[in-house]
Amino acid sequence: MVNKNSIKLFGGDKIRAVWDDEQEKWYFSIVDVVAVLTESKDFQTARKYWNKLKQRLKEEGFEPVTNCHQLKMPAADGKMRLTDVADTEQLLRIIQSMPSPKTEPFKMWLAKVGTARLDQMQDPELSIQQAMIDYKRLGYSDNWINQRLKSIEIRKDLTDQWKLHNVEEGVQYATLTDIIYQSWAGRTSKEYKQLKGLKKENLRDNMTNEELVLNMLAELSATSITKAKNPQTLDENKTCAKEGGDVARVAREQLESKTGRLVVSPLSAKRFFEAQQPKGELDDKSTCGEEQDK
Repeated sequence: MVNKNSIKLFGGDKIRAVWDDEQEKWYFSIVDVVAVLTESKDFQTARKYWNKLKQRLKEEGFEPVTNCHQLKMPAADGKMRLTDVADTEQLLRIIQSMPSPKTEPFKMWLAKVGTARLDQMQDPELSIQQAMIDYKRLGYSDNWINQRLKSIEIRKDLTDQWKLHNVEEGVQYATLTDIIYQSWAGRTSKEYKQLKGLKKENLRDNMTNEELVLNMLAELSATSITKAKNPQTLDENKTCAKEGGDVARVAREQLESKTGRLVVSPLSAKRFFEAQQPKGELDDKSTCGEEQDK
């Protein structure tokens, strides 16, 4: 585990946070969040509040609290001390159990998110519409958005084939995906994200048009090869994944030889679009994910 300490702002208050490279997630100091939401004037008061709340959550059977995770964070005296931490999902669950008026905006937001998700499950077209709105809000071009939505369809076709050919979701999916990336882009998913300076952000959401199209070609090819070869073991599926990635690798190498520049780029999609616009035409839209964590 490689941990990187940071400070996150919640309104005008500071929340200690640690980024875990292995888990690819942020862990937040629970006491810091409790202090903000309960408007505690000192650390000891916040810690006492958290200890009582933690005991109540344990009695309710909230498993993450039963096995509370601790990490070292810089304390007020400058020393690194162990403190209870929670990831985003756990933190939202904890906030739901706090009666502070400051938690009400979070609870209302969670209720709206839950309602929207239930609506989308009943009508999948709503999910597509929401995705288009979200991408547009983040500054992506219409052309990129159309390609991204198509890439989701292609990815779904590939994972459907993996299910039919005895591949288990989770680690095995990630393994085959890494093989595809390694084959066409020369990098695993983690290495690719590091190149772009990403943490929790979705890699495909930060691909340029060229990268996205080549990844679509790799996954589409892997799907077709899987259908044709009918693999039954993980090793056989790995071979199909590599061969699919190789198809896109050949295309990438030919494109690079014609243009004289590398396709795999450290730029995010949004930054790529901004770089193509004439100076002065950039608007004040929301920044992409990798810029929010700086």
